[in-house]
Amino acid sequence: MSLILSHNIMNKIIAFKIEEDYKIWMQFQDGASKIVDFKPLIGKGISTLLLEKNYFHMVSIDNGGGLEWPNGMDFCPNFLREYTLNSELIT
Repeated sequence: MSLILSHNIMNKIIAFKIEEDYKIWMQFQDGASKIVDFKPLIGKGISTLLLEKNYFHMVSIDNGGGLEWPNGMDFCPNFLREYTLNSELIT
């Protein structure tokens, strides 16, 4: 018997917009949208480069539906959908 839980399904980001500071508004394929403040999530290791505003703005949606930067730093869409610290669920 196999059980498939909904949290195991990848919830892709379909649109995003960079807001003020290090915040990004995202819309997910399930219709939800939210704003996440990335400041607490960046600044160490590979993410240090993201503290440079021009570099932070180089974000794009990767093939898996998450957010990525040219240096390989990325965030899983499921993590971003469930992340609640410094985030604001819009719908």
